[in-house]
Amino acid sequence: MSWYELVEQIWNDETALLALGLLSLFSLLVSMFLIPLLIVRIPVDYFSEEKRHILPWASRHIAFRWLGLVLKNIVGTLFIALGIAMLFLPGQGLLTMFVGILLLNFPGKYRLERWLIRRPSVRNAANWLRHKAGRPPLRFDGFE
Repeated sequence: MSWYELVEQIWNDETALLALGLLSLFSLLVSMFLIPLLIVRIPVDYFSEEKRHILPWASRHIAFRWLGLVLKNIVGTLFIALGIAMLFLPGQGLLTMFVGILLLNFPGKYRLERWLIRRPSVRNAANWLRHKAGRPPLRFDGFE
């Protein structure tokens, strides 16, 4: 099936159009409310250390740690998918994908986070949201 045929099929399918419209609305609402909330909750010095901070729930019972880890990774995957969709739909795609990456667990994640936050568009958007919430800008001691 060619790209043209796929677009034609979607335009002729009311269910597909409704699903895409709802996805667009959902991604817009997520980017408007949840992304700023998560960005302002990042500790000011999160990116200033060479190694990652110890997480607050590291001393909890293993069942709670695993449940939290699984839920956090599911939400992170959803944010990355929404961020990719927002590259074509309304919303802040790069910032949404950045938050999704913050929520995921994988080897080399902290290095990737630090690399991404050094991108001026991501850093400026994050610090603008923090400024609007009355929070200080993120510090990048040691690598800027």
